[in-house]
Parts: sequence; structure tokens; C-alpha cells
Amino acid sequence: MSDAPAPVEVEPRRGFTAKLWYGYARVLVALRWVIVLGWTVAAVAAMVFLPPMQGSANDIEALGANDESFAAEKRSLELFGFPLLSRAAIVQRNPEGLPPLVQAEAVMRGIAINQGQYETELLGAIPVPNAEGAFPGAGETNTTVVTFLFADPTLNFFQQTQVVEDFAAEQLTDESDAYVGVTGSIPARAAQGKVLNSYVHIVEVVTVLAVLTIVALTFGSLMAPALTLLSVGAAVFVTLGVSGWAATIMDVSIPADLRPLIVALLLGVVTDYCIFYLSGLRARLREGHDRLEAARLATASVTPIVTVAGVTVAAGTASLLVAESPLFSGFGPALGLTVLTGLVVAITLVPALIAILGRAAFWPRQLVAEPPKVRPRPSLLTRAVAHRGSAFLIVLLCVAGLSAAASQARHLDLGLGFVQSLPETTSAQRAAEAAGKGFAPGIISPTEIVLEGAGVGEKADEVAQLGEALKAQPGVAGVIGPGDLPAADDVGAFTAKSGDAVRFLLILDSTPLEATAIETLGRVEVALPQLAADAGLGEVTTSVAGDTALASGIIADTANDLIRIGLVALAVNLVLLVVFLRALIAPLYLLASSVLALGAAMGLSVFFFQDYLGQDDLTFYVPFAVSVLLLSLGSDYNIFAVGHVWQEARKRPMREALLVATPESTRAITSAGLALAASFGLLALVPLRPFHELGFLLGVGILIDVFIVRALLVPSLITLVGPLSSWPSGILRRERRTRVRTARGRG
Repeated sequence: MSDAPAPVEVEPRRGFTAKLWYGYARVLVALRWVIVLGWTVAAVAAMVFLPPMQGSANDIEALGANDESFAAEKRSLELFGFPLLSRAAIVQRNPEGLPPLVQAEAVMRGIAINQGQYETELLGAIPVPNAEGAFPGAGETNTTVVTFLFADPTLNFFQQTQVVEDFAAEQLTDESDAYVGVTGSIPARAAQGKVLNSYVHIVEVVTVLAVLTIVALTFGSLMAPALTLLSVGAAVFVTLGVSGWAATIMDVSIPADLRPLIVALLLGVVTDYCIFYLSGLRARLREGHDRLEAARLATASVTPIVTVAGVTVAAGTASLLVAESPLFSGFGPALGLTVLTGLVVAITLVPALIAILGRAAFWPRQLVAEPPKVRPRPSLLTRAVAHRGSAFLIVLLCVAGLSAAASQARHLDLGLGFVQSLPETTSAQRAAEAAGKGFAPGIISPTEIVLEGAGVGEKADEVAQLGEALKAQPGVAGVIGPGDLPAADDVGAFTAKSGDAVRFLLILDSTPLEATAIETLGRVEVALPQLAADAGLGEVTTSVAGDTALASGIIADTANDLIRIGLVALAVNLVLLVVFLRALIAPLYLLASSVLALGAAMGLSVFFFQDYLGQDDLTFYVPFAVSVLLLSLGSDYNIFAVGHVWQEARKRPMREALLVATPESTRAITSAGLALAASFGLLALVPLRPFHELGFLLGVGILIDVFIVRALLVPSLITLVGPLSSWPSGILRRERRTRVRTARGRG
């Protein structure tokens, strides 16, 4: 007779829900070939027939820029008939000295553009040399000319940049011209798009290889990563197509930066769910079940947990929809749709594939049935979190350590930093650096100050006095106003023809889209009405426009959205945890643990980027997108880990339940967490600052969640709180009393 153990009989399903999930598993296994074929067709159809996901071509508005600075800029154009703010500029610089003839040619070239003497799509120009006395706050003298250029605003930023670069290439051909490059917020955004396009596929390939390597090592198999690759591939192709279609239908502008994050999220969550299904299949096969029954049992046990977890992540990310910012309101649905598509693939295609492959899913490892054996002695760590005394100490240490790290988050500053996010090798970055040395860092994106009042343009002395007062403000490197640039005065750039409005260009001594510049401009805005009054200008209306004002408005709107988004995300995650666990106490401390882990990740990012690397700030949208993702993904792991403990605690004492469930769930979560951390962490390969921040924050946040919160803090809290965790349902206590009565009845 064979020594192989007899197949374990299927445990009868007692509850309606259990029967429902087992019936679902039977249908999937029966239709396994149809499901695989169906997803193959769907992936191909999505690539062929659905529009690809496109980022906004001119995405300043998509970044949330819808505030008073745009209104001020529009009003200024109405008053003067000539734009003063330019978001693209040509930089010429020779640190040894720029010949006077070259400076004069730059000025004459600007006048010729304004007079329409060139066949170009440029609408105007304002050349600014750092000649002796022309710009007292300049870092150098007679070395640099910055020519602000105005292209057709209806063109996207790629097209506007190309118009400016083509003009520079045609006109600045002599070595003496000392042409450095084109810079400004529009060329910087164009450069970001080019860098992203050149790296996105490299990052995707490296990420896929890293994730598949983790899966291969987890199961000691080459077929398991192949199964994961098929599942992820179907999810990616379908999601990108569906997202593109949905964005078109809903008229939602998706920022160009979003695609790598969507792909990383999709890779991570689908890989996680593949690991959970494969772990379930391996356990059932080792119990002695045949291929199809093992697939049914694994699907029936894993699918409810994966479904609730996926819905939790999707609902959490979709909470961004409540934001007023166009960036977040488009960001949330895209991420939510991504997770839902990945979930549908995971709960249909993965069960079909494991049913087809069976033991072959773990090839070349030979997976054989194992006879029942005594449960191995729990590890020292598992016993520690299940013992009340050591669990109390673990909770103290975890909370103290995470709180200390989180305390650094209070120093978080936010900015946009378009130019500063670029690699140093890009033309826009080099040109910005050259302009900053010749003038001041704020020269690449000056701030426009408009004063509107009856006859204000005729008060030359008072206007000049205001200009001097503005120059004296801390953080201001220079001011350009009426009479400072004759070429600009000729086209009415600083004084309105009606005489009822004047304006200045304010150049800050710090990079114009970062936290320091935003703080400086805030002080100037507060002081401006009093400065105008002290100058004797009488009753005037003041307004401020420009990229720094724009950044200030975006960050203020983002901060306002944070409260709204945070409350909704916490509420969504709490409700889903309450429904799944049928308890209130446990969801509260589980969610509190996730918030603490998020705070620690945020604090570490502030320490690393602002303190260690010396950055002025973090990109404004990164902390908030990361917060929603980490909270939702933390609840995802909560459901998987605590769900297993809950199941065991219904049939055995809490401590024993922890000893049984914790090792099994921790192994799966560790593998899944490593795959997810790799998926997000490798975003840092894109040589743009926001992706460095996203990769660091998400990668570190997930590792903290997996190795500290999920492995130590949460099991220890469950030990300390005990059966009270299920309050108000009392389900754990009721189950324990039932076991006691059953034992007495048998006695």
C-alpha cells in the first residue's frame, strides 16, 4: 500500500456565506479555461480599441492652479494689453563678462519681437541684462541677459518650449552670444515629461523583474512568477485602457506624472493577491487535496479576504475624490479604478490559473502531500507578542520609536520646484542655475505686483518710492518697474495707457516655487497695502500674480483638502474594518497603528530629504497621495493578518490563536510587503525629485508597516486587549463560552 496520506475530506460548509464563496470557487474552477481566454481577449481589446491613458498636455490647471493669482494675471493683461509674466526665458551668460554688443543685441532682439519683425509664433519679449546699475541686487554685473518670451498660451508646454528653443537656435549662433539654454516653469514641465517618458519603461521592466524575483524566492519556483506575470500583465493592459477611456468619458485631467504610480500600485496589489492565492494553494496541496479541490478551497478561503482588502484600498484611494483640487479629484478615481481592476483580475484570473496549474505552479519544486504533524514550536518572536508581559514592552517600544520618528513630520514644508526637480544635466536646470548666478534664483519666475487706482501711473515719485520699499523687503533680490527697462516701457509693460495702473516685477533671492520663496512672498503680500499707503499712492487695489503666488495658492488649497481627504479616508477604512471584523475596538487600534506608521514614514522623509539632503521642501502632492495609499494598504494588510487571527480565535483561546495564525499570515504579508515596497521603491529610479520622494516614502512606509506594525505592534495589541477587541459584538467571548459549554456537555 502507498504511504502517501489520504486526501483530506472537505470540511462541510455550515454558514451561508461560506457556502456562497465555495460555490463561487466551484464556478471559477469549472470555467478556468474560459476565464483565461476571456482575460486574454480583454487585454488585447483594451490595447487595440481603448484610448491610452494620457497625461494633461498643459497641466498647470491639472496641478490644482485655480486661484486668485490667475485672476490677477488675467486682470493685468486687460489693464496693460501686454503680458508681463513669462514662464519661458532664454538665458545668455558668460561668467568672464558678456560683451556690451551682445547685451545690446539682446535688447534690440526683444524690441524687434515686440514689433513683429520676426516670423515666429512668439508674441512678445522682455530682455533683462544685469548691466551696471540696471539690477542692483544682481549677484554679478555684465555677465548675463535673461530674455523673457511670450508664446501662444493656447499651445501646450511642449509646443511653447519648442517655439522658444527654435527661436534661440536660429538667433543665437555665435560663440560670443554665450547661449546657455531655455528655462522657466513651462520648459521645466516639458523637460519633466521628456525625462519621464525616457525612464518610465525602464522603471517598469526593472520593477517587474524585482517583483517576480521576490515571488520566485518566496515559493522556490519559476512557474509562480510566470503566473504572477500573466496576471499583472492582464491587469496593466486592461487598467491603462479603461483609465484612458474613463478619463475621456468623465472629462478628467490626469497628470502626466500619474502613470508610473498607477503601474507601480497595480504591480504591487496584484502581486500581493497572487502571493495570497499561491500560499493558500500550497497549503491545501500539502494537506493532500487534488489539484482542482485544492484550487477550490484556496479560492473559497482567500477570495473573501482579498475582496474586502481590495475594496478597502480602492475606497480609500477614491476618497481623494472629495478634494476640491483638480489634481486630487482626478488622482483619486484613477487610483481607485486601478485597484478595482486589479482586484477583479486577481479574484477571477488567478484562481483559474492555479486550478489549471495545480502543483505545476510551484515547479521545479516538487510539492507533495505531507502527513498531519504536530504544530512546530512557535518562534521566540511569536511567543513574545503572544505573552502579555512582553507584549506590553513591545507596544511601548514600538509606540515610542514610531512617535519619535513621526515628530519630525512637524517640520514638513511643501513646494512645487519644477526646475529644481530636474537632473542637473537638463538644459532647463543648467539655464536656471546660470540665470540665478547672474541675477538671483528668483529671476527665472518673477512675481508680478499690480497696483490699480485713479491716476496712479502719473505719480512717478510715489511709484518709485514703493519700488524702493519693495527692494528693502527681506528675501527680495530686486524689483523692476516703470523706467527701469526702456524697451519694456515702450510697449506699456509697466504703466497702463489709461494711467490708472502700474506694475512691478519682483525677483526673490530664493528659488521661486519652493517653501522659502512662498514664505517670503506671503510676508510681502501682507505688507504691500501698508507699503503703498506709506509711499503716498492713496487708495489703490493691489494684486499679486506669478508662479510663486500660484504655488502658494496650490499649497494652501492642498492643505485645506488634507483635512477633508484625511477624514474621509479614515472613515472609509474604519467602516470597512468594522464591517469585516464585526467589531469596533480592534478597528480603532488597528487604524491608529497605521496612522502612527504613516507619521513615522513622513518624519523619516523630512529628516532624509530636508535635513540630510538639504532640500527646501517636499513636492506638495507627494505627502498627501502617500498618506491615502499607506492608510489604505495598511488596512489591506490588517484585513489579511487580523482576519486569520479572528478565525482561529473563534475556535481556540486568544493566545493560542495568535501562536497559530501569526506565523502563517506574517510569512505571506512579509513576502507581499517586500514585493509592494519594491514596486513603489523603484519609482526612485526616475531621476525626478517627486519620484525620489514617492519611492522613499512609499517604500519605507510599507516596510515599517510590515516589519514593525504588522509583525510586532498589532499582535501585541491584540494580546493586551484580548477578547474585548471584538466589542460590541462580543463574538470572541461568545465563541469561547460556546466552546466551554460544548466541553462541559461532552464531559
